Amino acid sequence: MKRKLMATVSVVLAVLGVTMATVLPSGAQTEPPPIAVELLTPRGEFTDDVGLKVHYRLDGTTRRRVIKLKDASRTAVARITVQPGARFPWHTHPGPVLVNVAQGELVYVRANDCVERPYPTGTAFVDPGKKAVHTAFNPTNGVTVVYATFYDVPETGPLTITEGVEAPDDCSMKVGSHSH
Repeated sequence: MKRKLMATVSVVLAVLGVTMATVLPSGAQTEPPPIAVELLTPRGEFTDDVGLKVHYRLDGTTRRRVIKLKDASRTAVARITVQPGARFPWHTHPGPVLVNVAQGELVYVRANDCVERPYPTGTAFVDPGKKAVHTAFNPTNGVTVVYATFYDVPETGPLTITEGVEAPDDCSMKVGSHSH
């Protein structure tokens, strides 16, 4: 009888242990990465002959710019989540990127002028890609979420190019409570 009771108690304790381990969260909470990129689509390729021509003028400038792609070919769409105070490294892209800010605020800084251009929720901007070196950061205390549509992406390889890209010497940015 005593052995039967001990066996029953052991089984109950084992079941409770497994239940507690699967139902209760572990004590080790992992922090989200400073910047998380989630591809929402695979690299798509137009089956039709599609070109792309985008006219834009950056706020604070007088010059209108034009991006022309004779063959827009491959595209990809990503959701990018930027934690408070996080900043992208200086980089460029193979082709243009159309960015929609869905939550928070993103500050976009081009290396050629170092002007901080804020884009709050509900706004969008054009990143010309190619050799337009830039960075961006989340200046808020909340999470920023953007949706980026990349054009002229390679069949394989990165959508963001950091290798061989140099940060300008004369750009200083205020991210969070400290400069970078």
